[in-house]
Amino acid sequence: MAFEEIIKNAYEESENNCRFGDKIEEITAIQDYIKNSKKIYIPNKNGIKVEVLNGVLKEYGLPTAKILQINTNAADASRIPALAKAYMALDQSDADLIIARGRLGVPGSGSFLIFMDNKGRILTAGTSPSHVVHNKTLEKAVYNEANEALIKIGFKKVKE
Repeated sequence: MAFEEIIKNAYEESENNCRFGDKIEEITAIQDYIKNSKKIYIPNKNGIKVEVLNGVLKEYGLPTAKILQINTNAADASRIPALAKAYMALDQSDADLIIARGRLGVPGSGSFLIFMDNKGRILTAGTSPSHVVHNKTLEKAVYNEANEALIKIGFKKVKE
């Protein structure tokens, strides 16, 4: 079943009060969408997050991403900065998939890494506490968030 049809069916189940949780077909459809994405962009001003994220994607046998060099500072004034960054990237690209990372909410709320499809729907995400709480490097925090997001939808690392 196609990705759009699976989403439509889930919405109809909710409308008809007969939705009882996620189905394996839905998770598989998300995995397939990510695996088959050709244009994957990461909105960022520098390449640090891109380098780390591409390393994680490679560990799972997934296609790599390219940097979308846009200034996302305006996103920090929004309620969910990471989401605002992802939408900015969608508006400024022809992406199949956006991977955006930013603050979760208000200052001090931690970080949020989002995998978003080309229609602005969140496919999966990972989070981490504020840096002053976890004391990890940016690279380690991004690595952990990306792994959390992929594991959450059933991906497993490929053997080398």
